[in-house]
Amino acid sequence: MMVRQTVAFAISAVVALFAVFPLTDTDIWWHLACAREWVTTWTPVREPVVNVHEYFQQTVAFVYNLGGARLLVAFKAILWGLVYALFIWPSVRNPQRTMPQKMLCTCHPENASERLTPDLQDNVMANPVGVKQSILLLAIFATILFIFRYQFEIRPVLFSLLFLGVYWNVLPWLLAGLGGARNSRLKCHSGLRAGIAFRVFAAFAILVLQFLWCKFQGLYILGPIFALTVLAFECLNTRNFGLRISRKSLLWQLAFVVLLFAMPFFHREGLNLFLYPFGLLDRLLGLSPSAAVFASEIAENRSPITLLMAGENVLQSALMIVLCVVGIVWAVYCLCLIFSISRSRPIILANAKIQNFPVDCTRALWLFVTAFLALVAERNFMLFLPVLFAVAFKCMDSLPRSAWPRMTAYSQLPTVCFLFPALLIAFLLGLWFRSVSNYDSMIAYQRVPVAAAEWMKSHPHSGRLFNDDRAGGYLAFVNPSDSTYIDGRFILKTSEFFENYLRYAEAPQVFLHDADAQNMDRVVLPLRYYARWDKLLAALDSAENWHVAYRDSLFVVMDRTER
Repeated sequence: MMVRQTVAFAISAVVALFAVFPLTDTDIWWHLACAREWVTTWTPVREPVVNVHEYFQQTVAFVYNLGGARLLVAFKAILWGLVYALFIWPSVRNPQRTMPQKMLCTCHPENASERLTPDLQDNVMANPVGVKQSILLLAIFATILFIFRYQFEIRPVLFSLLFLGVYWNVLPWLLAGLGGARNSRLKCHSGLRAGIAFRVFAAFAILVLQFLWCKFQGLYILGPIFALTVLAFECLNTRNFGLRISRKSLLWQLAFVVLLFAMPFFHREGLNLFLYPFGLLDRLLGLSPSAAVFASEIAENRSPITLLMAGENVLQSALMIVLCVVGIVWAVYCLCLIFSISRSRPIILANAKIQNFPVDCTRALWLFVTAFLALVAERNFMLFLPVLFAVAFKCMDSLPRSAWPRMTAYSQLPTVCFLFPALLIAFLLGLWFRSVSNYDSMIAYQRVPVAAAEWMKSHPHSGRLFNDDRAGGYLAFVNPSDSTYIDGRFILKTSEFFENYLRYAEAPQVFLHDADAQNMDRVVLPLRYYARWDKLLAALDSAENWHVAYRDSLFVVMDRTER
């Protein structure tokens, strides 16, 4: 047990360490700007406007105001470590154990344990994870985490994963026990159950958490869906035991799940907030023609398969695909195995203490869904990775006994053979420490116009500003008096507007015409990162009424000369 806890703590610590890097995600700046004062661009926005990130914005702004970018980086690193700890913790807290034969007989006079086949016995045996196996497992996890370390951004999805991790631990317990007879049957080996008052308190706490989640991020819908999944598998499991479902318990639990779905209506945005996840799904998958441009043109919304074929982030994209395919195959295998056993041997399930049917099914299904979503869009990979780690950690304790002779033989190898995983972990930590020591700022000034924005504050202009979308949030945060053309909140823009924005990069003459018509007299664009604007910059540089007003190695500001 101590080894399991140590590995779980080490994984969480590695996640927290690797999450320490500058604020490279440019969206954080318009979140901070909106926390100070709700801002919109001077260009048209879609209606209705729902600030679904309000509580996230207020939280990160509070942290930023206390300690600036350094404290915000430390804050997000701690939260990422906590996320993985929450997902892995159920495997540490509730390891599977073989029930003593005497206990089996006491619980069931039929002595059904005698009918257990060797294969099934092997599948329910718990096997302690040894120190050497743990080092290898930690090395594999650390390598994956290091490759994807720059995905650990301070984004609203971080809080969605945090809340989902709480649900991952609490809801399987809270929604258990639909069959009264089953509870009495398992009482001899399940320990004391929490009192009714504690369950009511836990349900109320989850409802409050869901209420808050609705204004942290649009993925709040994952909470009610997760609860509904757990309840559905609990009902199926109760029937597998041949027990009658308690109508009273089912009604109370259904009411709880319905309340989770209804939490958006307790906010002032009401129906618009309730419908927000559906629009988000449309934008993510490109289900409607108007959303197709967002799904295809926004880098984070593209599939890792598309990115791999385009030669972008080759290592990360290839590893994403491999891990997602492994997750899908493993999830399907687990679901088929669990359902086949549950249908054919319900008495054995009752006696052999495979009482985690709802939990295991939920985990497998969640692994499948998140793996599929990660294949659809790169940004969903962070929803999948903690689930994959949790399932992989659990599988180490659920290996059949037939597999452990091989593991035992592996553990008998000379100690020198285990130096490589330990050295690999040390090497990764050394690379992390070197990268952290090289940072001269916790603000990624390579990605946002830090110096250019300071120059623009002291050199105002009379017209309107055109800017790159990734710079919009930082410009709004630093200089709120100068309204931006666009920022990272693409959901506030129509597809026609976004298409026209992208057209400027390929057809500079269209921009020159629109700049005159819309009184745009200043342009700020990147020269290196996300630099799609070479053609437009060349056209502006050759135009008689445009000139370079400011330039550094990363960004350029061009002003229109008054005629």
